[in-house]
Amino acid sequence: MPTEEELISERKRKREDLLKLGVNPYPYKYEPTNSSSQIQEKYKGLAPEEKTADKVKVAGRIVALRRMGKATFGHLLDQEGKVQFYFKFDEIPQIYDQLKLLDMGDWLGIEGTIFKTKTGEITVRGENFTILCKALRPLPEKWHGLTDIEQRYRKRYVDLIVNPDVRKTFVQRTKIIDAIRNSLNSRNFLEVDTPILQPIYGGAAAKPFKSHLNSLKMDVFLRIAPELYLKRLLVGGFDKVFEFAKNFRNEDIDRTHNPEFTGLELYQAYADFNDMKELVQDIYIAAAKAIHGSTRFEYQGQVIDVKKPWAEYTMAESLKKFAGIDSEKLTMADMNKLCAQHKLEVQENPTKGQLIQALFEELVEEKLIQPTIITHHPVESTPLCKQCREPHFNEHFVERFEPFIAGMEIANAYSELNDPVRQRKLLEDQAKELKGGEEEAHPMDEDFVQAIEYGMPPAGGLGVGIERLIMIITNNPSIRDVLFFPFMKI
Repeated sequence: MPTEEELISERKRKREDLLKLGVNPYPYKYEPTNSSSQIQEKYKGLAPEEKTADKVKVAGRIVALRRMGKATFGHLLDQEGKVQFYFKFDEIPQIYDQLKLLDMGDWLGIEGTIFKTKTGEITVRGENFTILCKALRPLPEKWHGLTDIEQRYRKRYVDLIVNPDVRKTFVQRTKIIDAIRNSLNSRNFLEVDTPILQPIYGGAAAKPFKSHLNSLKMDVFLRIAPELYLKRLLVGGFDKVFEFAKNFRNEDIDRTHNPEFTGLELYQAYADFNDMKELVQDIYIAAAKAIHGSTRFEYQGQVIDVKKPWAEYTMAESLKKFAGIDSEKLTMADMNKLCAQHKLEVQENPTKGQLIQALFEELVEEKLIQPTIITHHPVESTPLCKQCREPHFNEHFVERFEPFIAGMEIANAYSELNDPVRQRKLLEDQAKELKGGEEEAHPMDEDFVQAIEYGMPPAGGLGVGIERLIMIITNNPSIRDVLFFPFMKI
C-alpha cells in the first residue's frame, strides 16, 4: 500500500499533467444550478432506467470514484448531500481521458441530464465537466473510533467531509439557534451586541483571559459574560434584550467546558426569576421541536422529555431528597465532617451555604437526569442577585435557579439585584476577595454601580449554555462534538 507521501506525489504529478493539457485545475468560478437534494427530490419518482432530457449543473467534492473501462461512475458531495454521476467515453471522447487525472477528494462541476439506474439510483449523465480543485492530500479511508477522536477534532474539515453525522450536527446547531432566536423575537426581545474586549470583566465567577491594549497603555480582558453591559441597556430604557455571546474563561477543559463558548444571555424588565423559569423551559421546548418535532428525545441512552412543568426543588430540598442530607438539622461541625468524608475542597472558614453548595455539586448534580430546576442558592453564590423574599430564606439564600438535564447544569437565572447601595457593598466585598487571592471573585466595576444608581427596573435575567443545549438536543456526549473548532493543545 502506498504511503501518504507517495499518494501526494502522485496527485502533484496529475496536477502537472492537467496544466500540460491546458486545464487550470483551480478556476476562478463555477455556477451550479442544482443541489444534490433538489435533484434527489425532483426525480425520486422516476422508474428504473427512465431517462429525462432535463439539464442540470451540479458541483461538489468527489467522494466515490470507480472506473470500468470506457465508463466512469462516482458520487459528488455538496452541502446538502450526495448525487451519483456517470460518464461514458463515447459521449465525451475529447475530454474523457482527463477523468484519469481525478482522485477522491477533488472538486468537480458536472453538466448533464438525469436518469435512474437499474438499481434505482438517481444519476447525472455527464455531458461536460469542469475540474474545480485538484486536491493534493488523500482523504482517510477510515475515520472513526476512539483512536481517531483527537484527529477528528483537530482536522474538523476532514471530519466534515467523511462523516455525515458530524455535518448533520452542525446543520442542527444552526436550526436550534434559529428556533431560539425566533422564539425570543416573537416575545419582542431585542437582539444586541456588547463588548468582547472589556476594561473590567464581570457577570460570572470565572478567571478571565488578560491582554494589553498598546494604544491606550492599559490591561484589558476577554469577557467572561455580557451581563453587566446588558443590564446597562435596561438602565438605558430597553425592556427586553438578548445576546448570543462568545464568552471566554481561563478554566479547565473537559467534557462540558471549552475556553471559548457561546452563551445566550437575556434580561427582561419588570420580571423575576419565576418568569425566567418559564422562559428557559420554552427555549428548550423550541429547540427540541425544531430537531425532533417533539419534546421527547434520547440523550446517551436516556429518554429525556422537556415538556412543562419541570421538576423543582430548593437546593436544600434536593440535598435531602437525593443524598439523604437534611442541612437544616445539621450543625456546622456536621457539615464540615460530611465535606471531609467526601474529600471536598472548600474555602477556608466556609459558611454553611458554601458547604451546602459543595455537597450539592458532589452528591446531587449527577442524579438530575430529567429536567430539574434547583432554586434558592446560598447568598454567597453570587453578588448580582436579590435575596429571597420568603422570610424563612431571606438572610441566607438568593432568588437564583439553575436547571439541570442529564446531570449537567444547563442555565443560570436570577431575580436581578437593582439596589445600588447593596450592589456596591457586595462588589466591594468581592473585590477584597479577589485581592486576597480568590481568582474567580468579581472585580469592582464602578461604572456599572453608577449605572444602576441612575435606576434599573426590577428584572429577571437568564443565561443558557448553547453548546450544552446542543449537546443534549443532538445526542452528543462532549462539547467538542458541537464546536466546529474546539480548543486543542498544540
